Amino acid sequence: MRAALVRLRRGTGLPVAFGGLTAGTGQVRIAELSGATTSALCGLAIAAGNGLGGKALSLARACAVTDYQGSRHISHEYDTAVAAEGLRSVLAVPVVVRRRVRGVLYGALRAAQPLGDRALNAAVAAARDVEQALLVRDEAQTLLAAASAPAAEGSAAWEEVREAHGALRALAPRIVDPALRGELLAVCGRLASAAAPLERAATVVLAPREVDVLACVAAGATNAVAAERLGLRPETVKGYLRSAMRKLGTHTRGEAVVAARRAGLLP
Repeated sequence: MRAALVRLRRGTGLPVAFGGLTAGTGQVRIAELSGATTSALCGLAIAAGNGLGGKALSLARACAVTDYQGSRHISHEYDTAVAAEGLRSVLAVPVVVRRRVRGVLYGALRAAQPLGDRALNAAVAAARDVEQALLVRDEAQTLLAAASAPAAEGSAAWEEVREAHGALRALAPRIVDPALRGELLAVCGRLASAAAPLERAATVVLAPREVDVLACVAAGATNAVAAERLGLRPETVKGYLRSAMRKLGTHTRGEAVVAARRAGLLP
């Protein structure tokens, strides 16, 4: 959320950005401020239908007003906090994940002037960053739950976990936010260790890309398909695979996958 607000300010040129995610009550709690000079907005609970953010929340689409306090198109439950920060023109963009609103991002000016399409498009792009982060985290939590549930090795459920692990490994390098990328890779590591035997073979250290390639191979991908998924050249994939096989002391792709699983590098 914090990174998305910084991007929103840079992309729109708006001096103030703030936002939050839905709480257990379904309300959005304003938890992050960027460019604010007071704490008046922090902690506000935005209910669906109330104020500009509540309108965006209930309609699941971006909304904007040129003069917040004077607008007849929104209700005014939060006028005191908005006035304390000196905000006039405000836009609100919902964060929608799988058709469910999970939060709202705001951008604002301290002057009453129209907010054009450039500002709106940049705010929508920032909201997409948050949506991607939430989607990845939701998927990671689902996988961790599946990995921790008792399941026979080789069961259909565990094979789905393995396939998803490979997909997440391929996705990680494309994530711009380093914190989210690190979090995702940590989840991949937990998935891999969940399937490892209690008594592992000698510790083997593979480079991240070597693990990525083995994850694709474990899912049945050819070198060409692995290269496409990982954004690499087929020759580069072959090089990583040869290096991984050498470190694991194996001679075939299948042996490498088995050895990586025994070492806790793959689920």
